[in-house]
Amino acid sequence: MKRIAIIGAGCSGLAAIKCCLDEGLEPVCFEREDDIGGLWNYSEIQKVGKGGVYKTCIINTSKEMMSFSDFPPPQEFPMFMPHRLVLKYFRMYADSFGLLQYINFKTSVENIIPASDYDSSGKWRVTFKSENGEIQTGLFDGVLVCTGHHTYPHQPKFEGLETFTGKYMHSHGYKENLEFTGKRVLVVGIGNSAVDIAVDLSHVAAQTYISTRRGAWIISRMGFWGLPADAIANCRFLFKLPISALEWCVEKMANFRFDHEAYGLQPMHRSLQAHPTINDELPYRIMTGAVKIRPDIHHIMKDKVYFTDGTFLEIDAIIFATGFDYKLSFVPECVTKVENNRTELYKYMFPPHLKHPTFALIGLVQAIGSVMPISEMQCRWFTKVIKGECHLPSEEIMIEDTQAKREDMEKMYVKSQRHTLQCFWVHYMDELADQIGVKPDLWKLLFEDPVLAIRCMFGPCVPAQYRLMGPGKWNGAKAAIKGSVQRCLFPTRTNILPKNARGKENNRSYTISIPHHLLTYFVILFSAILFCICIIEYYC
Repeated sequence: MKRIAIIGAGCSGLAAIKCCLDEGLEPVCFEREDDIGGLWNYSEIQKVGKGGVYKTCIINTSKEMMSFSDFPPPQEFPMFMPHRLVLKYFRMYADSFGLLQYINFKTSVENIIPASDYDSSGKWRVTFKSENGEIQTGLFDGVLVCTGHHTYPHQPKFEGLETFTGKYMHSHGYKENLEFTGKRVLVVGIGNSAVDIAVDLSHVAAQTYISTRRGAWIISRMGFWGLPADAIANCRFLFKLPISALEWCVEKMANFRFDHEAYGLQPMHRSLQAHPTINDELPYRIMTGAVKIRPDIHHIMKDKVYFTDGTFLEIDAIIFATGFDYKLSFVPECVTKVENNRTELYKYMFPPHLKHPTFALIGLVQAIGSVMPISEMQCRWFTKVIKGECHLPSEEIMIEDTQAKREDMEKMYVKSQRHTLQCFWVHYMDELADQIGVKPDLWKLLFEDPVLAIRCMFGPCVPAQYRLMGPGKWNGAKAAIKGSVQRCLFPTRTNILPKNARGKENNRSYTISIPHHLLTYFVILFSAILFCICIIEYYC
């Protein structure tokens, strides 16, 4: 049995353990904390070198779209889960598949280098330190690094920052808003964390400001009929449309909710040329004056912040929500090199120059969608590769693919340190699924189960689609796909009012009932209308 070293027991590490067990490999997981969950394991104290969430954090992807492919979340869990329920879901996953027994808690990895016989065996030498300080070394047939990329804060330099008399910090260390009560706070950045923190602060601060260089398209979690927007958007059919058509649709829907130009947020770039910012409350906080938008910082002088438009503000605290740097301190550059947040990884996973494909990075990708199913798919592919059931192409082909992806990113996205590992969720999942042979064959499915095929094409591309066929096929996949919308809506029915329409009985018991093809029909109709509008816009 081949031994696989897994670094980290967050969502990616748990998926790695499960996939190794599925393929008859022996996982040995190293976790330097005393519990699972990674950054989703909330702590009042921000530990150095550990990602973390703040007290009011709610995940931006719906529960069905973030779930592991063969383990749907409980239907009673809310559509969008707070961090404590995300962690609870991970615990349920670990308990259900018996993953905890393979984790070495309070054990940190110090170094990973090729073994002395790597050229012939492909093995790795892992040095790790236990809680009592004892340093040990072990040999492993493969290594999966599952540490994520929310560990090392990126701190930009501003002229005069060292003279600032108030408090300044990175969002990495933000936990709750109480210490900012009654203060004038400036949040630098317009990403998800920046906007979430600004909204949280605005409930207690005297005034909250957001400084942004480019603005952003603000997308709501809630889509049509109260369905999760990400479930509607991550649809195979929609991603068959031209990117320009999708961008047009996103922008029209975003501005239909509120005028981005009037609210000081209108960016110069198109909606899919930057990672979307997801928040439901920001427009209301701007509307009430609790949050105000300011341009980029020019310089700082004591308690004043000067902006590029010539204005200035007196500020008590600054929070830099400016992203993270990707670093692998325990992996030498001869294995994989990270420079300016760019990596040379085949499919964002494999260093192409290595002689043996026995080392991979998991979850080091910035997808427009949830990372949990991506990490799982990456681990499924890795386990097949290390068993010899899947094979990587030559180094030349892998380098060409890596360079092509980089060029596509540079053409598609605005230049930014966060747009170096960017991809679309459906495209990337299908790309990996093709490598394993688990991408759903919709033509074949159309003859076997036409209704299911239509759901897979026009409905949410839930992760269970990748358990319908091929290696790792799961018998519960069809039920998971068909019941995904119903499970999403189940927790919203907390108060069932009596039905009065057309003289029907008022006191009957109620169970959730969704029209058989409600979402399918809607997406088809909506997509057809959008397609017609795009054609008219283009020619007229």
